[in-house]
Amino acid sequence: MAATPRVTTINVNGADQPIDVDSRKSLLWVLRDDLDLTGSHYGCGEGLCGACTVLVDGTPRRSCITTVGDVVGRAITTIEGVAQGGLLHPLQQAFLREEALQCGYCTSGMIMSGVALLERSPSPSRREILRHMEGHVCRCGVYQNIIAAIQSVAETVPEEGG
Repeated sequence: MAATPRVTTINVNGADQPIDVDSRKSLLWVLRDDLDLTGSHYGCGEGLCGACTVLVDGTPRRSCITTVGDVVGRAITTIEGVAQGGLLHPLQQAFLREEALQCGYCTSGMIMSGVALLERSPSPSRREILRHMEGHVCRCGVYQNIIAAIQSVAETVPEEGG
């Protein structure tokens, strides 16, 4: 019987990170347990709630159902990696300003999906925001504030070329 392949390096937040894990291990647990990046949360464990969302090559992925073997050679961005130069990402600032969090458990996943949306569509309509954020569960029910936070950043994104 062949040995299970091991993963020895993944790229997280712009840097190669040495690890030594079974390729079938959940990306969420590699981030939390092996790399001490605890911003992504375990919610449902089935990819349904969005609390564990990270970006893989800029696309939102549920890290609880993504194996580390599936992301070898790809760029993984966690909530810890969206701030730049000691400054919060504009969407992180907007979440604070719009009070788009209460308990905060879903917040990192919401922000990661919002960041991906704004990268893809700098001025999304309300309908686009709602469609893009489907599948994220906020038990505190601050959905309107979350939408307002994303809209406020969309309104401040400069147009390309000018």
